Amino acid sequence: MAKAKGSIDLRNARILVTNDDGINAPGIKILEKVARSLCRDVWVVAPEVEQSGASHALTIRRPLQVRKVSRHRFAVEGTPTDCVLLAVNALLEGRRPDLVLSGINRGANLGEDVHYSGTVAAAMEATLLGIPAVAMSQLRTGQVVHWSTAETHAATVVKKLAAIEWQKGVLINVNFPTVAADAVTGIRATRMGRRVAGIEVVPVKDPVGRPYLWIGDFTSDESAGHGTDLEATMHGAISVTPLHVDLTHGPTMRGLAAVIE
Repeated sequence: MAKAKGSIDLRNARILVTNDDGINAPGIKILEKVARSLCRDVWVVAPEVEQSGASHALTIRRPLQVRKVSRHRFAVEGTPTDCVLLAVNALLEGRRPDLVLSGINRGANLGEDVHYSGTVAAAMEATLLGIPAVAMSQLRTGQVVHWSTAETHAATVVKKLAAIEWQKGVLINVNFPTVAADAVTGIRATRMGRRVAGIEVVPVKDPVGRPYLWIGDFTSDESAGHGTDLEATMHGAISVTPLHVDLTHGPTMRGLAAVIE
């Protein structure tokens, strides 16, 4: 079967691997292994320390230190966005990457998570630079992470995505469910969901009794709609969600135009 126009030839591709959990996180080691199973030209540029929740932050008030960990592997004292920007414009020798893989995040990036996620932001930065990008996350239950689920299925998902025609301004957000690898119920194309419950803010006290507040996690992954990433993963499926960098709301735009023009 012929590949779609604008698809990615993985055998001859250059893949950039990044994340927001840091250069030493277990998820990025798995993703690098997955990337090397797809092609030989793999580069890793990731934050020196964990940057979870960094969203699309860009470091502009100080210089960024880059540490060469080994051949084609670098740690950046900055955000996931910094990592992609430096990789594409300064660190990768000879040519830009053909594909950016971000993750594998320790925990979900579902629904509203995408607005806070450094994992998704790294993929978004690549997209803004005109490079196809996939964000990948492995859901967890408490501290239990089924890494083997993402490791088993990630390459298959990337191969399927590489065969499609990549639209301008679109990145792909992939979430692996909290089930064993052989219990996955399938791969579903989904839309970004919205949780019924919000983020928990927990009042606590330090050892001497002083009060402070701790921002926690979403209190529930129950989804407000069908066909969402939240619903798919809750039923043991891998969710694959196309996200667009253009945040303009069309109906409101048309309504505004009718009023103010």
